Formats: sequence, C-alpha cells, structure tokens
Amino acid sequence: MHLPSRTFLLCALLASSLHSVAAQEKVEQLPEIVIEGKADDLLGQAGSASKGRASQNDFMSRPLMRRGEILEAVPGMIITQHAGGGKANQYFLRGFNLDHGTDFSISLEGMPLNMRTHAHGQGYTDLNPLIPELIQSIDYAKGTYTAADGDLSSAGSADFLLWDLMPQNLVRLEFGEYNYYRALVAGSLPFDAGSQDGVKQGLTYALEYNYYDGPWQQPEEFNRWNGLLRWFKQDDDTRLSITFMGYRGSWTSTDQIPEPLINAGQLGRYDTLDRTAGGESDRYSLNIAFEHRDDDVITRANAYAIHYMLDLYSNFTYFLNDPVNGDQFQQAEQRWVLGGQVSRTWEKREFLGIESDLTLGLQTRTDIIDGIGLWNTRQRHRTARIRQDDLLESSVGLYGEAVTRWMPWFRTALGLRGDLFYFEPRESSVDGQDAETAGIISPKFSAIFGPWKETELYLNFGTGFHSNDARGVSAGSNAADPLVRTMGAEIGLRTQAVPDLTTTLAFFWLRSDSELIYVGDAGTNEPGPGSERYGIELTSYWRPHRWFSADAELALTNARLLDAPGGANHIPNSIPIMFSGGINLGAQGNDNGFFAGARVRCFANSPLEETNTVKGRDSILVNATVGYRHNSWEAAVDCLNLLNRSDYDISYFYQSDPGSGPIDARHVHPIEPRMFRFRVTYRF
Repeated sequence: MHLPSRTFLLCALLASSLHSVAAQEKVEQLPEIVIEGKADDLLGQAGSASKGRASQNDFMSRPLMRRGEILEAVPGMIITQHAGGGKANQYFLRGFNLDHGTDFSISLEGMPLNMRTHAHGQGYTDLNPLIPELIQSIDYAKGTYTAADGDLSSAGSADFLLWDLMPQNLVRLEFGEYNYYRALVAGSLPFDAGSQDGVKQGLTYALEYNYYDGPWQQPEEFNRWNGLLRWFKQDDDTRLSITFMGYRGSWTSTDQIPEPLINAGQLGRYDTLDRTAGGESDRYSLNIAFEHRDDDVITRANAYAIHYMLDLYSNFTYFLNDPVNGDQFQQAEQRWVLGGQVSRTWEKREFLGIESDLTLGLQTRTDIIDGIGLWNTRQRHRTARIRQDDLLESSVGLYGEAVTRWMPWFRTALGLRGDLFYFEPRESSVDGQDAETAGIISPKFSAIFGPWKETELYLNFGTGFHSNDARGVSAGSNAADPLVRTMGAEIGLRTQAVPDLTTTLAFFWLRSDSELIYVGDAGTNEPGPGSERYGIELTSYWRPHRWFSADAELALTNARLLDAPGGANHIPNSIPIMFSGGINLGAQGNDNGFFAGARVRCFANSPLEETNTVKGRDSILVNATVGYRHNSWEAAVDCLNLLNRSDYDISYFYQSDPGSGPIDARHVHPIEPRMFRFRVTYRF
C-alpha cells in the first residue's frame, strides 16, 4: 500500500496557501532561540540531580523508530513496543516495568496524557497524538519529591511544552522501507500587533498523516492523522494560549509470539498467531492556558476538556482458555476528561531576613467513562461479555511548597500535598459495586548545597502514590486499596566544573506498598506485594563546539518484591542495566552544511519471572542519521537498527497454547530489522 496522493496534494495546497498569507503580511523575522536542553546550566534552579529539561534538539537530532521514543530524552527511560504502533508504548524507568504508563505521570502543558481506570491498563499513555516538530521542550522530574506531581508519578513525571510560535514554517515528506510514509505541514502565522508595543500573538497550525506496514507477515496498516491549532498572545505581563488537538489512528497488531516456535522454524520472527488483533483510537482535546506576572507574583492556570476512545483487540495466549474460538479479547471504552489547575507563586518573600518563594496550587480532574468493558471475541466478533461498566472518577489535589534560601550556599524546598479521590460505579454488569472515597497526604523535602566550584549537592525525600482501577476499588469485600503509598529518597550531584560538560549523579531509593505487576495471560496489571528499588544514575552532556555534541546515560537498578514467598522476589521485566549514548556532528540547529549522528541504546539482565530463573535477552539498538541542509531545504536519511541485530523489544514469560498444546515459554516481540527512511524538509 502507498500513501494516497490526495494526502500529498492536501499538504502541498495547505502549505502553499498558508505561505501566501504569510507573505502578504509584513511579518517580523523571529530571532533564533538557542536552547541547550539537558546541557543547560541548572545550578541554582533545579531541586534534584534527576530534574531537568530536554530541548527539541535533544530528541529531534536522534533517529526515531517510533513516536514514543521522544520520551527517551528523559535520562534512563526506555521505550519499546509489544504490539501494533497505534497502541501505547511500553515504558521502563528506575526498575519499573511501567507497562503503558503506570507510575510515570505524562502531561502536555498541564493536560494529562495518562488515562486512569483504563480499559487496557492503569495509567495507559498513548503518545501518538504528539507531533514531535511542535514540541519545544520536555520538563522532567524523577522520584516523589515534587509537590506539583500527584497520581501516577512515583517514578517521575514529564510535561511536554509546545511552541507558541514556531521558529520556521515547514513542509516535511518522509518515506522508507516496509511502506513507511509521512507528510507534515506545520507553522505559525504571527499577527500584526498594531500599536500595542510588546504584544506578540499568532496562530500555530499542523496537519500530519502517517502510514506504516512494518516487517510483519500481517501488515500493520497503521494509519495516523494528527492536527493542531493553537492561538497565542503574550505581552510583558500576561500569556494566553488556546490549543485544539485531534488524533485518529487504526492498526493491526502482531502481538508477542512463543520463542520456541521461532527457534523450531514453525513461526517466522515477524509472524503472528492472530491476524485480526489490533484496534483504533482517537483523542480530541481543548486546553486553555494562562500565565500572569504582577511584579513578584506569578499566577498560572489551565483548563482542559478531552474526549478519548479506544477499541482494542488482543490475543496473548491464543487457544489456552478456549480451544474452539481462541483467546482473543476486546477492551473498549470512551470517556470525557475534564479538569484544570491553578497555582500562585510569591517570589522573594522575607521573614526574619530569610528569603523564600512560596507556591500554592490546586488541581482537579474528573473522568466520565462510558462502556468500559472486556469481551471475549473471535476475529473481532464478540462471543461473550466478561464485564462492562459506566464509571465516574474524580479527584482534587491541593499542594504548597516553600523554597527557602537560608544561606548563599544552602536552600531547602519543603512541600506538602493532599489528594482526595471519589470512585463511583454508575452502572455495572457486576453486582456489589459501591462508591468509594479515599484521601492521602504526601510530604516532600529537598535540601540543596552549593554551588561550590560550579557544583551542587542534593538531598531529597518524599512520599507519593498511585491510584488503582476504580473497578477494583469498588468491589466490596474484595476491593483493592484505592490509593497506594510510595516513598522515595535521593542523594545527587550536578556539576559543570569542566567547561562545556554537564554531569549529574544520583543515588535513589524507592519503596511501594503494592507493586502493579504485569500478568501476561491477562494482558494487564494487577496489584501485587510491596516492592523496593535502589540504584545509580549517571549522565554526561558534552557541548565543546557548535558542530559537535556527545552524551552518555547509565542506570543501574536493583528491584525486589517485599515479603515474597520462597525468595521469589524479582520483579518481572524490571531492567537492572540500561545505557544510552550518542554523538552529533556537523551543522546543528538551522546551520547550513552536512550533519550526522549516531545513537546506541542497551538494556540487559531483565528477569522475566519472580525466581530470576528465566531472563530476557540483552538488547542493543544502534540508529544513525546523515543529511545536508542548505538555506530552506534539508534532506536526510536515517538507518534504524544499523547493526541489524535480532534482539527483542520485549520478552514475557507465561503459558500459552499456540494450537499444539500448552507451553510455558518466553513470548517475544522482536526489534524491527535494519531499515532506511528518507526525509525532505522545506522551511519557509
């Protein structure tokens, strides 16, 4: 299949018309904005060694195999996939198998991307609605030490920030092996501010289409449409934006398959046992964001409305439970998510000669979920209903934080957060469902010493939590805990003592009262025993010249279940060893000339079950890019999986029946083979 010609025509016509409008206006050329991202000097600003900001250069300069890999700009984060491209990615960080997003909070300008009480898994986070070229930066934090982070943020959080006005308009066309096609038109129309000196305003737009079959025996047939409109206005004191986003995707999945069948030659690496798995999803959102500075008082607020739908068909055990119809099942839902947040910061307030910044914030969110359910299916036709619910889940969080500068070389951040949740089963096919209310208090504390010789030391401690699925919370006497407490601590260092080199080192510890464990034959997470993690993270970012940069990130983690019987205390699919590193050469940013880059990502030694008897295969992935840029034109080629390794994106260990009898085995989803992708970009 090929990209429909009408898509190219649509993008070309839209780009041409917008370019004509822009040419007719007397538009002032925007100055180039240079953001180093993770190499930025954050001394005196960051509250921990594991907190930072990644710029667009950090994730757009690396070749991306899939959309979610932009989140690998967060140090120590690994993104893989175990099904079709339209399904949320698999996330790993700090010894967590985060499944599709549990315990890591992801947002877009304060608008949540995690879906709690989701049809497929708690915290499900689909990054397909993001357009990488529209993202200016990613603010990230790890651990339980940030007062503004609430539910699902025990491992950390990331907030994507969009361009208000893009530095340049662009049309981008991409094509590659296995029927990969992508077309994007995006840009900004600055409006004439007239006599209002200092006022900036404009409209940012984007339209994207993407198609991909992949190497799979059953073509993935992944169709993705994305659109964005963003109005923005800013003066010396106030900033206001209104952003509408729309996404629609459909795909066919190749789920993980039994490794013994691959080794025996009964299945190819890219084969499937169910050619009708897959799904469709859409997400439409409206976000209104406001920021105002009145001298030393800053007020920030946003309000959002999201409509979301998922219809997903999966089959992980094939014929284990139903030898006649097979084990395919459908998970479906649609929902409205309504909410917002407001915060106010009073800067440089003095008490007894001691200066503090004080912040008070309020966050609220309500999920109105209709028809969330689970059905047995055969070739996407329902054979039996397991469960179906209409739910309402609402929460409100209040937090405060005081950052106090006791000495020029010593400051503290003291925070306190309170959250209240309400779970209401409005209608259910299961008897005994009751409404539940739960609350939790989460204190936070950080102490920062320095800087001395361009170096700061950090001590961090805090508690956090994750909520459980409302269907389990409201299950009467068998109910799960609504809110599960987590507790973490960190000792860290950040230094820029060596010119052009930013280095961070963090020793962390994290404990959870209940681990959410992936259950392979159910395809979801279930509450398990408590867990404990500790580890080391080391990062270095070197920018000695404009034409050269290099970085390296290493994470070592020990993750164990607590009070596990018989010493079976390893956490399945936790990753003990992770390394990521890369180099960029030549023309950077918008400079003319040749450019090239390469990146390696490794993870190893993952236990696949609690006794650590069965382990996942070590994985090494190398991607590379080379291109040329001249004035407004750019051409580049990416080589993905440069070494053509036959590793796995992910492995699970569980029992299935592929049709020849039950087997207990590793079930794997392979890394895609070496492939080339080409792109041409015109900027105007």
